[in-house]
Amino acid sequence: MSLHATLAAVTDRIIERSRPTREAYLARMRAAASKGPARAHLSCSGQAHAYAATGEDQDTLATGSGGHLGIVTAYNDMLSAHQPFETYPMLIREAVREAGGTAQVAGGVPAMCDGITQGEAGMELSLFSRDSIAMSVGIALSHNVFDAAVFLGVCDKIVPGLVIGAQAFGHLPAVFLPAGPMTSGLSNDEKAQIRQKFAKGEIGRDELLKAEMAAYHGPGTCTFYGTANTNQMLMEFMGLHLPGSSFINPGTELRDALTREGAKRALSLSALGNDYTPTCDILDEKAFVNGMVGLMATGGSTNLLIHLIAMARAGGIILDWQDFSEISDVVPLIARVYPNGLADVNHFHAAGGLGYMIGQLLDAGYLHPDTKTVAGEGLGAYLMEPFLDAGALTWRKGSTETLNDKIVRPASDPFQPTGGLSRLSGNLGTGVMKISAVAEEHRVVEAPVRVFHDQDEAKAAFKAGELNDGDVVIVVRFQGPKANGMPELHSMTPFLSIMQGRGQKVALVTDGRMSGASGKVPSAIHVVPEALDGGPIAKLQDGDVVRVDALTGDLQVLTEGVLDRPAVTADLSSYQHGTGRELFALFRNSVTSADTGATVFGV
Repeated sequence: MSLHATLAAVTDRIIERSRPTREAYLARMRAAASKGPARAHLSCSGQAHAYAATGEDQDTLATGSGGHLGIVTAYNDMLSAHQPFETYPMLIREAVREAGGTAQVAGGVPAMCDGITQGEAGMELSLFSRDSIAMSVGIALSHNVFDAAVFLGVCDKIVPGLVIGAQAFGHLPAVFLPAGPMTSGLSNDEKAQIRQKFAKGEIGRDELLKAEMAAYHGPGTCTFYGTANTNQMLMEFMGLHLPGSSFINPGTELRDALTREGAKRALSLSALGNDYTPTCDILDEKAFVNGMVGLMATGGSTNLLIHLIAMARAGGIILDWQDFSEISDVVPLIARVYPNGLADVNHFHAAGGLGYMIGQLLDAGYLHPDTKTVAGEGLGAYLMEPFLDAGALTWRKGSTETLNDKIVRPASDPFQPTGGLSRLSGNLGTGVMKISAVAEEHRVVEAPVRVFHDQDEAKAAFKAGELNDGDVVIVVRFQGPKANGMPELHSMTPFLSIMQGRGQKVALVTDGRMSGASGKVPSAIHVVPEALDGGPIAKLQDGDVVRVDALTGDLQVLTEGVLDRPAVTADLSSYQHGTGRELFALFRNSVTSADTGATVFGV
């Protein structure tokens, strides 16, 4: 089927809007590529330093022509999703030697766990860690001795940061190697119910801890469909993963085989061979549109409405929220994975997974089929699934039928006809909402506001019984990137869900973020202009009536005279010190707005 007219129009608009910056970026990449293998230009002393610790690979590096692979790793063993990366460099070196090449760990990048820092001061560094990661990639690859690179990362800010960094070296091929999800433990739905019981005071912390540890119980990505697993989906839709590799569990023979093959594939795409495929050619306008389609079709994390914009800008491509909105209006939601359903990502993968979804979306005209990928020309390769045949890695055609229509459905019979994310705008500014898990009866809330300046104030009001009666729009402001780094406000989800569950109409409006796991409570987030910039959200007072309408896309204050008030100010000094926050003043002072990627980098 031909490409859907809206997808074609949005793509053409992005290409035209981005032409000056994209052409300048590609010119820089072509210039870098034209200089040839960087090692050839090093002094003898420089080469000796580079090869000094490579052991058995020294002679090959000094005299061979098989290519040299850089490994950029986000390994630490505090993140369950990243713990498997500990052994990857060994596997990669062995695999590359078999192909006649060499490999080195070029550098490590920071990787923080948003699950640990939720509701804590450390969360105020989370968004900024993305750009720190990109800078760390720049440092790692600045030695200029590599012909290609592999990137080891999974979680929330890590993959976007790695992608931004990889594009600074976009003349090099890059393959992203995932670790896979942990095996299924306590169901996400049961975990959420236990959290609500704790919030109500019905159970103690001992029972809560027991449940949480039963859910998060081993190496691998958390099994709900939050930002980390949305990242993995994007890497397949955008062609940076090997086909079908995102959701293979860690510690399996198949996972190791995919890691080895990914390393070999990266080296085979270098300028030393006949299949030169630099990252700058893979991550073009069509690839980013395909990524946006995947985001809508799966009901993915709202965080990617910021990250995809920042990722695209690193390659000279200018996206805006209107692009996302128009794509969401036509792309059907064909997956339900917690918090949008009861299934976890292991169940999703077993039901047909990404290969099935990509096939459905291609057949219905919702994806560009002709993109470049690390697997070759076109997205057709991503209909295949990997398996082992007598110990050898190969691919076979994936399922063309859903194996569980409560988890994945054909594009002709979707869970809903439009995507999982919505843009809202009005006299309060512009924000976004994840609607895939919000029941239709909750998608419109018109009610008086209660205004807070942080989530702890809101939680205290709930515990004091101040939010027990009537419909309410909770406003939490001074949570934007310039104010305090835009922490996720996920710790509000349990009490907001309780309020909704007892029959109150409730919505959240904030210039901050919610977790990628944000679910059934309508939340207008990422509101711009943020309060610190004097946005209308800074003019609201308790009792003002606000309308949050995900059906029409309205975000309006209905009380007259509100916009004539002066914007309030807030004492933000408590956000500026402790837990390393004093080290990030430069970021808070330089960061752009959420709708331009909340980044410290220019285009």
